[in-house]
Amino acid sequence: MKLGILAGYSGRKFNISMDAIKHAENLGYDSIWTAEAYGSDAVTPAAWILAQTDRIRVGTAIMQMPARSPAMAAMTAMSLAELSGGRFICGLGASGPQVVEGWHGVPYGKPVSRLREYVQIMKQIFAREGALEFEGQVYSLPYTGEGATGLGKPLKSILHCEEDIPIFAATITDNGVAAAAEVADGFFPVWMDPEQYSVFQGPIEKGFAKTEGKDLTQFDIAPFVTVVMGDDVEQCMMPARGMMALYIGGMGARDKNFYNDYCKRLGFPDAAVEIQDLYLAGRKDEAMAAVPEELVDACALVGPADRIRERLARWKSAEAQGHVSSMLLGCQDPAALQVVAEEML
Repeated sequence: MKLGILAGYSGRKFNISMDAIKHAENLGYDSIWTAEAYGSDAVTPAAWILAQTDRIRVGTAIMQMPARSPAMAAMTAMSLAELSGGRFICGLGASGPQVVEGWHGVPYGKPVSRLREYVQIMKQIFAREGALEFEGQVYSLPYTGEGATGLGKPLKSILHCEEDIPIFAATITDNGVAAAAEVADGFFPVWMDPEQYSVFQGPIEKGFAKTEGKDLTQFDIAPFVTVVMGDDVEQCMMPARGMMALYIGGMGARDKNFYNDYCKRLGFPDAAVEIQDLYLAGRKDEAMAAVPEELVDACALVGPADRIRERLARWKSAEAQGHVSSMLLGCQDPAALQVVAEEML
């Protein structure tokens, strides 16, 4: 099992604990992942961390696709990969309509089509097999639409990047997972029950069917996993409850919340409705309390060290079946990181 750590994005102030990152690197962790919402970006801290580490890989979870062109994302990825000796992983995501249209000022459009075309364009740029030309629903290169000068020219990257750059996609919808399985090298669910690979199996197989023999050995399933170690199990569940209540209840409009739909697919339809009703009514504490203990325990690792070790058996079983190949831990606690490393590495 490959282990990673989620570094997240900034709050009001921005700080990166290099001591924690170097501790994880010494424990044998494979990767650390930066993020962006509408404050700090994901690329700057990735460069910062790569410059101060030797072995650990650094990924973006996520770079918001609507915030930058596919070519800009490819340029960024190639630059970081070359400068770090191949330690950069490019994680992409559609973000959501509220951020895309409210913050970036561009239409949300068709996120699945955008993902498929975005990755195809990036890989074409990496390959340098010819000048860049692409005709899709979202992207047309060279651009010939409204406002074009007609001077656009197919170009080939000046930089010859010889490093392998994996591309991951953040998605949980059926169509998004299928697109990721078709064109990307992996995907990360925001959380996952390792015993319910069946939720993703159909879409993944649908995506693989559009490729030439791709299978799970060539596709990294890397869920985010909250880890909180402590004696009081219920208290340790609180961070995961808070995150799940936010996503299930408030991350999107009432009729367009992908995380709410995902909660239903995991077997908690009534809870998904209740959490959303409470959250949108401003009753956030009650929304947190409505997150089922069974859901938290299925997707997170909480409680004393021995309990975490015991619960890791489920993840080992999923790894053995090829259903999970990486765990990206939402955790900065050195002791907890060591417990997981001792059990999984």
